[in-house]
Parts: sequence; C-alpha cells; structure tokens
Amino acid sequence: MNAEDELGETIVRAELTTKWLGRPYLYVPAIGSTNDRLKSWATDPAYPSGTVLLTDYQSAGRGRMDRRWEAPPGTSLLFSALFRPGWPARQGTWLTMLAGLAVVEAVERVTGMVAALKWPNDVVLPTDSEAGREWRKVCGLLLEATLDADGRLTSAVLGIGLNVNIPAGALPTAITPATSLLAAGGVSVPRRALLIALLETLEARYDAIHGGWSPAREWGECLVTLGQRVEVTAAGAAAPLAGLAEDIDEWGQLLVRDDAGRLHTVAAGDVTLRGR
Repeated sequence: MNAEDELGETIVRAELTTKWLGRPYLYVPAIGSTNDRLKSWATDPAYPSGTVLLTDYQSAGRGRMDRRWEAPPGTSLLFSALFRPGWPARQGTWLTMLAGLAVVEAVERVTGMVAALKWPNDVVLPTDSEAGREWRKVCGLLLEATLDADGRLTSAVLGIGLNVNIPAGALPTAITPATSLLAAGGVSVPRRALLIALLETLEARYDAIHGGWSPAREWGECLVTLGQRVEVTAAGAAAPLAGLAEDIDEWGQLLVRDDAGRLHTVAAGDVTLRGR
C-alpha cells in the first residue's frame, strides 16, 4: 500500500470520527517541516483550531532544541496540529502532556504494547537486556507557540513524530537510543489506524480540560523519570544538575533534589537516567 492510499486525505477523512481535530486534515507526500508550514498558516483564519497537516517524509524535520528528526519515507507518522487555546503561557506545557498521553494510549490500543513517557517530551518503550531495563525513544513532541500582548497562547503548533515501521537497522542515532513499533514488537503496524486512534484520544483529552481536568497527575504517573537518579543538562547552566527526580508540578516542571538536599525546579533540559 502506498502512502497516499494509507494516509491520504480522502480515506483518513472518511474514517476519522473526531468533531474538530483533523477538521481539516491535510496530506502532502513530502515537505520540509510540517511545523514550519502550520506556523506560517497560524494567522490565516482559513486554518481553524484543529487543523492537522501530515506528511510521509520531512526533509527538515526537527525535534526539541532544533535537533534533526529523521525518518525514511513510508515508515512513520509525521504530522503537526494547530491549536488556538487562549490559555496562559505556562499552561502551554499541557499540550505536550496531552499529546504524550494520547500517543501512549493509541499505541496500547492499536498494538497492545505498553509505552511510557520520559521527561520532558519523549514517548519511550522498554527494552530488557543483561544490563537491565533500557528505555528507547519511539516518539518525540515539539511545541511552538505564539503569545499575545497579555501572555496568552493565540496559537500553538504541536508536532508529533512517531516511529512506526522503521526497521531496526534504519533507526537514527540519537542521545536517547531510538526504536520503532516494528523494531519493538516484531510486526508491521497499520499507520492509519494508529493515526486515527491518536487524534481521537488527543481530542477527547483536550476537551476534558474545559471540564476542569488537569493532565498533570496522569502524565506524572506515566513518567519513567520519577523516582530515578538523573542528570539534568539545562541551557545556560554552568554544570549539570545531579539528583533524585522526585515529582513534577502542575505545569510539568521537574522537581529534582540534589545530594545536598536542595530541591530544584527544572523547566527544561536534557535528562539522563542514572538509576535508583
């Protein structure tokens, strides 16, 4: 099955049951970056909140901190969604929480595999070896937002890159070792079914926020980072922070207690797990 037949606009729109997410759903065979394209459309009212742009190949895909995100054509789910939440700026992290939880749920629903989250924005799968359990990255999330004069989110573009059917030998080299659903489970996964499950779950969780639900507790329960000794490298920091990752706050910031007993609140950074 070619990508157009599997992920093209006509067939996805016919099967999607969401009310607003993926309305519209747009497909392009190849693009530089879906995030960049949606950002350029963010001020155009022709593209409402819920617009989804998916591609089969990105030539300039990127993750957090402008790291390159690579995936061979025909193997992955590479898409961005446009939101216009009007939330306070600090609440923007909830979008990545929602997306992480949606990916975890969709993966389990479609494949039966149990995924987890690694702070701040990776979806990971377990790999057991003689050295113990290792967590490998299967999905990355990238949020890029625009604020108004009052510091509220006028638009937010959420990029999702999920390694679906990349063979083990074609996985990219990364700081967090990479995997794919194929490499982890040994069988090919239907990308359209996974995409639809993901969008339906993400919409339901986003709508729940308007009923007063916060994703922080459930997101924290999925984090493999908590309860682990970690080393955090934050932008601009003179040296890495080492300590125990104790908890997160309501906005997803990591609470790390160093060896001197001081508690640090970390808003962003690279985290390496160092064991218990």
